[in-house]
Amino acid sequence: MEARPELADDEEATGAAMLFYDRSHFRHDPRWLLPQPPRLCLACTMELLQSTSRVSLVRKKHMLVCFHDALTKHGASVTQLLAQNETVCTRLISILFGLLRNIENANILELSMEVLIQLIVQLKLRPFVHCLLEECQKELSNMPTMRDSLATMTLLGKMVDVIPSLAEILVTEHGGLLEHQLKGLMYPNEAVKASICYLYGKLYSSPSVAEKLSGHFREKLCSLFLTTLDNAQTKELQINCMGLLRQLLKYDLFVSILMSKSGVAGISENAEVPQEESTLPLVLKKLLLSRDETLQVASAHCMAAVLVRSPAKYAPAFIHADVPEFLFEHLSCSSEVLLCSVYNCLLLLTEERLFFSKCHTVYGIESLVRSLKGILQLNNPELLKQGLLLFSEILKRQPEEIKLFTNSATCKDAGRVLQKAISSPVLEVVAEAVGAAAAFFRKDHLGAPPVPYGELRALVQALLDRCADLLPSVSQRTFLSCGSSHPGGHPSCRRPSRASQQQGEILRGSLEAFWNACRLATEFRDEPSAQENPFTAPSSEKEGTLESFSEFLLSACDALCIPTVMRHPEQTTHPALMEIFFSILNSLFVLVPHMKEKFSKKLASSSFIRLTLELKARFCGGQRNPVLNQACSSFLYSLCLNIFLPLEETGSSREGVSSILQHNLPHINLGSSEILWFLSDSLYVDEATRQRQYCFLLLLYLAYIHEDRFLPEADLFSAVKSFLLSIQDHTECLPPAEVFRSALYLLVICQDKGEPLEKAPLNSIRKTLESIPDFSQVYSHHPCTLKFFLTYPDLLSRFGHRVLELWLTWEDRHSKETEDLDSTETAGPPTLPYCWGPLLHILKSNSSVLLILLDLIYTSPMDIARKVLKLLRTFLEENEDIQVGSLLRGHFLQILQQLLVESGTSPLQASSNLPLLLSLLFLVQPKNEAQKELDSTDLKLLHQVSNLCGRCSLDSVEILQPAFNFLYWNLHQTTPSSRKRAVAVILSSTPLLTLLQKTLGLTWKEPAPGSVLPGLSTKETALLCSGWLLTASLSAQQHLGGLEVHQKLTVELNKVLHSLTFGKKKAALFSVSILRFLRTALEQNFSSALVTLVSPDSGRPLSPEDSALSPLSLHQVLSLVISLQNLLVQKDLLLTQAVVGCLEALLDFLQTRSPDLALHVATQPWNRFLLFTLLDAGNNSFLNPEILRLMTLFVKFHSNSVLSQDDISYILQETAKVNFSELSTATLQALSSFLLQVQSKGALSNTASAMAVQTLLETLSGRTSAPPYSQDLVCLGGVAVSYSHIQD
Repeated sequence: MEARPELADDEEATGAAMLFYDRSHFRHDPRWLLPQPPRLCLACTMELLQSTSRVSLVRKKHMLVCFHDALTKHGASVTQLLAQNETVCTRLISILFGLLRNIENANILELSMEVLIQLIVQLKLRPFVHCLLEECQKELSNMPTMRDSLATMTLLGKMVDVIPSLAEILVTEHGGLLEHQLKGLMYPNEAVKASICYLYGKLYSSPSVAEKLSGHFREKLCSLFLTTLDNAQTKELQINCMGLLRQLLKYDLFVSILMSKSGVAGISENAEVPQEESTLPLVLKKLLLSRDETLQVASAHCMAAVLVRSPAKYAPAFIHADVPEFLFEHLSCSSEVLLCSVYNCLLLLTEERLFFSKCHTVYGIESLVRSLKGILQLNNPELLKQGLLLFSEILKRQPEEIKLFTNSATCKDAGRVLQKAISSPVLEVVAEAVGAAAAFFRKDHLGAPPVPYGELRALVQALLDRCADLLPSVSQRTFLSCGSSHPGGHPSCRRPSRASQQQGEILRGSLEAFWNACRLATEFRDEPSAQENPFTAPSSEKEGTLESFSEFLLSACDALCIPTVMRHPEQTTHPALMEIFFSILNSLFVLVPHMKEKFSKKLASSSFIRLTLELKARFCGGQRNPVLNQACSSFLYSLCLNIFLPLEETGSSREGVSSILQHNLPHINLGSSEILWFLSDSLYVDEATRQRQYCFLLLLYLAYIHEDRFLPEADLFSAVKSFLLSIQDHTECLPPAEVFRSALYLLVICQDKGEPLEKAPLNSIRKTLESIPDFSQVYSHHPCTLKFFLTYPDLLSRFGHRVLELWLTWEDRHSKETEDLDSTETAGPPTLPYCWGPLLHILKSNSSVLLILLDLIYTSPMDIARKVLKLLRTFLEENEDIQVGSLLRGHFLQILQQLLVESGTSPLQASSNLPLLLSLLFLVQPKNEAQKELDSTDLKLLHQVSNLCGRCSLDSVEILQPAFNFLYWNLHQTTPSSRKRAVAVILSSTPLLTLLQKTLGLTWKEPAPGSVLPGLSTKETALLCSGWLLTASLSAQQHLGGLEVHQKLTVELNKVLHSLTFGKKKAALFSVSILRFLRTALEQNFSSALVTLVSPDSGRPLSPEDSALSPLSLHQVLSLVISLQNLLVQKDLLLTQAVVGCLEALLDFLQTRSPDLALHVATQPWNRFLLFTLLDAGNNSFLNPEILRLMTLFVKFHSNSVLSQDDISYILQETAKVNFSELSTATLQALSSFLLQVQSKGALSNTASAMAVQTLLETLSGRTSAPPYSQDLVCLGGVAVSYSHIQD
């Protein structure tokens, strides 16, 4: 028979189905036929699937598939058809259930269950559910063995899974099924047990059902279940048991029952644990040891589910079962899921002390570190975060008496792991790593030698570097720029972002870690074994030492920690963070004691006093944040003492400062404006208030000396003034010296911003200062202090001496004199001490201060007097226009008289002050004015200095040099009448002339290696120059005035001439002084009453030539001429002047003694070459005064071979082109002398040239009558030289 047309297009119809329809469908009502394809007939389906049909299993399976598809695709249509007749529905359910009973094929059974469950779900009718449950219960009751209940139990489990409400019905209305389930668990078939456990798991997944079944579980199921789980062999049973267990562990009651049935709940730490079978910890440990990862994960999950209920109650059971040991072993696995589960279990176990006392952490720490090292290579931040959290908890909770790291390698690895974790890009991971690092810095973790200082340094560096990288770069703002805003401020200050919160947490954690590192280093200070790594080679750098680690912590805090905190203004408003921050700073004072003063000063100069006071004012008022208040107070106390104590000389001062700070800092919580008001308060000032005022003054003093001026200076000036008046008004005990010093310093530092002090506060200050026995206790070294005391006359007269003395004795720690101020070299200006500048400025405008300094010279110790002399010398050198000579000379005379009287008749010793005094005596002489008339003081000074020189030896060069300069000045800067008296005073001192004779003898001293002059040092050379110049001056003035001579000077002429030879290099000034002496002798025709020139050949017969030239010889004259020519070629200005003057005197001498020889000397052809050598300096070089004088000399002696008429005519032509107003007076005078010599000698035969000479002379006549005055006396290389003495 052909198939029905309506089934022709059905793709799922098979030949068997078509055949079945052909045979039986014609008997069925068409209404049971589904309208949509596949056109399945429900009646046929029921007929084919019933147990009495003799259809093969293949056909039945196909029909189940078709019916399953129909339910899936057209469930509504099927449900609608079946709903027409409940009997049919019931029959269909019975048929499908019958398949479960009669068919053993697993696939068909599975398909039957799916169809049956799907049908029940879609019918949504309670009667059918009860029908099915009744069928199941009936089936279970009639089964001969529990083996046949597998399908029924499996069906029930799946039904409860799909229809959760079925669990309630099953328990309340079909309780008999529970008894069958218990029987099934005791039946030795693991498949049956697995299905029953699955059903139980679904039942206990409902909280209401679980509550109803609590008694069933306690009384019947618990022990049976634990036994089943313990003995399970198949994975199916194991998994279903674990599923049931996980459901049970969701409830505290069942957890308690399970653990109590295990016999180990609430076990004590030291109790003996009975090793019973089928206890939950042991069962879970057994599963953990299986090789199945799923079971291992499930076991770990279940452990965590038990422990999370009450770690203290249930952890001991697992610990006594040695579960932690195997959990640590599983940290080496590669499964991230299992690792996460193990981490969770171990994390919960850390809450029980027994976990640590049984040394499980010691056993497993190496595994944990290796696990973290491996996770760092993975991209799983959550797992890494969990592992770091576990590591952190172990580090925190590990008992001190049980050492965690048993070998240094593991400890170093742990440090490296934390270092790498801190560099993670995930902030949550960084936060956990920072917390672990904070716990890592513990003495009991790291105390065993060798201490891994290198790893610790790297870890601290990583912490601070990460904080610096994470925190935003904020513009320079104070910490109050955000934190001090009012509630209506910027939203970003009130509601920080999540990223900002995370950064703040990391910063706080890092600071805590850094603090722990500082505390660790502090604790190691008492451990000799931790001071230095005993395995370090002696020759290696000591980096692995406690000292180097401590210095690193200080450096890291300075370079990273402090800037990082200051760059994060939002966090500086958190009291907890700032408490840690100030605790760190305070610990560093103890950690590196040799750097505490320097570190404290740097903190003070970085406004940390201000920062701390503002924090206390904001957060610690009204007994708020006592811990922060204590941290800030301790920090300020240590900071102030570290700076104050080096300044205090007495122990009582230190104790006073310490007591004031210690007792009052915790009670100081005022803002800036309140501080000013508090200091100004003069009403009802009790002792406590006064002590706090003292404390504020000390703090402000330290802040202001480090340039942290955070209060308005005008207001502070007024407040301090009120404070001083308050003390005076209340007639109370005077404040401690260090407090008054602070108040006085604040007053003087702010004086420019306030009004001048009235009489009342000045009197108060004066009375207080007078009551203090040691003025140095209240002295502060600052330019404003100097200005303050030297400005007010009352203070100047009373305390000026002491202030200036302290000012000069102060050791300037920040500068160093790089030049010796006693040096007479003029290579460059000396570097002055820093403290001299302000005083030099005051000296210019206040002569009273100058008088006080003069008093200090002979009332103060030698070192003070020396500094005063240096200061005065510097002042006089820099201010030559200030006339203070008359003021100073009288004081110098008193000092010299006192010095000579004290020394008596003994030889004068070269004290350190005497050379300076004599140098000043020379400096105060006027050098910028015309000749001066000497008064009685000047003559007395001259007499004292002459006597002083006579009592010195040649070794006292430092005394003799300024003395000779002073004597030389008196011979050249005074009027002729005064000069004559001065020469008489000097010549009357026979000891002086004796000393002068010895000084001139230095000229012939044997040479020393490397010396410029034969055998002379630089200072001796300068003294020798002064000696020759002084001798020349005395000889000239004595000869001019015909004064009496009491002691003659003897000089060997040949040695003097030999000293001018070209054989050895000589200082120009030395040659100048010798030439000036020779010129004087030549001008006197060797007839001086003071100086006798002797010759070694005076006893032998003289030739006629030598006799005419006596005491010179012809050879000496020619040798002298050669020497003069050689010296002239050197082109030194002063030397050229001396040579020309000496040549003029020589030719005049020769003109008198031997005119032919004079003409020979003047007309030597070599002179023309010499003249043109001097003239090659440039255009109009002949207008040099010395060259003009030399040409005048050649004209005078008719030296046509040297200077011809053509040369003179050319000079006249060039001179006519010159603007005379641009020429110096010396040049005009020399030019005039040259022209007069040309005119008088008739050197020109040309009438036009002669008229040109006359014209030039007329032009010059009006310009040379009144030459302006220029400074004549100068100091060259420490030698006083008069230009006029050399030139004229």
